[in-house]
Amino acid sequence: MAREVKGVTDPDVTPLAERVHLIGIGGAGMSGIARILLARGAAVSGSDAKDSRVVLALRALGADVAVGHDPAHLPAAPATVVISSAIRASNPELVAARERGLPVVHRAEALAALTGGRRLAAVTGTAGKTSTTSMLTVALQHSGFDPSFAIGGDLAASGSGAHEGTGDVFVVEADESDASFLAFSPEVAVVTNVEADHLDHYGSAEAYVAAFSDFLGRIVPGGVLVTCVDDLGAAALARVAQQRGIRVRRYGRAGGADAQLLEFRPDGAGSRVVLRHDGVEHLLRLGVPGEHMALNALGALLAGVELGAGPKVLLEGLAAFDGVRRRFEFRGRAAGVAVYDDYAHHPSKVAAQLRAARDVTGGQGRVVVAFQPHLYSRTRQFAHAFGAALGLADEVIVLEVYGAREDPEPGVSGALVADAVALPREHVRYVPRWADVPAVVAEVAVPGDLVITMGAGDVTVLAPEILLELEKREQG
Repeated sequence: MAREVKGVTDPDVTPLAERVHLIGIGGAGMSGIARILLARGAAVSGSDAKDSRVVLALRALGADVAVGHDPAHLPAAPATVVISSAIRASNPELVAARERGLPVVHRAEALAALTGGRRLAAVTGTAGKTSTTSMLTVALQHSGFDPSFAIGGDLAASGSGAHEGTGDVFVVEADESDASFLAFSPEVAVVTNVEADHLDHYGSAEAYVAAFSDFLGRIVPGGVLVTCVDDLGAAALARVAQQRGIRVRRYGRAGGADAQLLEFRPDGAGSRVVLRHDGVEHLLRLGVPGEHMALNALGALLAGVELGAGPKVLLEGLAAFDGVRRRFEFRGRAAGVAVYDDYAHHPSKVAAQLRAARDVTGGQGRVVVAFQPHLYSRTRQFAHAFGAALGLADEVIVLEVYGAREDPEPGVSGALVADAVALPREHVRYVPRWADVPAVVAEVAVPGDLVITMGAGDVTVLAPEILLELEKREQG
């Protein structure tokens, strides 16, 4: 039996109506579904809290998008209403839709319906989902495929995270945060790693791990699990898969891996990777930094081979990959300081990206991080782990918690993380007032430093302000 998905009574695939209304249409996942629906000729409407670049693009493609949430925004004609786990039960449009008896489906259920009739590759894991899905998509495109895809981030090259392709392959980033990845039935399942997260939904680390075991049951007969055996959780999942008779393809540094990382060397903002695939050594020059990205590339390679692409051309495609927005995205340089932005919001992700930042500096400058904790529950649960990860930087500025879908918790603030950072106190600052952060960063940074804004909230919009403050300092 499928695990319950919050907001969905039954995660089995439900056909979508010819008219679809998406509440929160501007979100990364929701906007991708809207793009694919529009490409297939569906009548698409939706609402979002505010106008944005994404909303404007959807309107240009033919979507009817309203700002704000109001029952009047629901279409008069029968329609399927799509929601994400971020939409609360009290949302007025959702309440009205249920009162009218309109079918309401979760975002993942809607996406699963769109993958029907295609060969599905689903990429999931605690960390690395977006980058690995993006790498696989670009590598397949380079191999002559035209896959449909839905990614939780925008490819740097195209500026979009979704596309309706002409081929028979559909690549999706499958979100495990709310168990909605259990809506998919992939032929190729990629699991990057398994490490406790999203305990606000699951309640315990054991329940989180059990969801991945359930995910194995969604792989179609004859399908394959591709996973990183360097990660203890993913390696354990591979053993479970084998016990169930599921074919497994492994990648990582471990001997015997089907795609083995033999050598990793930082190379400016990229890396030089030597790997062995099916007994043949290859040199891969990646345009994105970090050993974790090299491992993601190996996972994409194996998945691409399973889908029928040749390893040589896949590696050429991976070499051409130039990143995803908000994944170590370069935002500019001012006063001799390089400024990047990243989505990392789990301790392992934070640590991986700070190591990548250190690789980019080549030891010639300091790493300054402005980190915004995401969710009160995650901050409470992982404050000490965040502190250990942030200790990999030279200077740390911690912002106030970005609550997103959660209400504040007494005693939980960014100070919990700041207090846990394993650096001398003069190198750690807790800056609760969001508007003060750019000036503080500009005061701390010196020429040669690398600044990275980090978190899943609105910290991303600070990069231009930081660059402006650095320019002011340089001028005066």
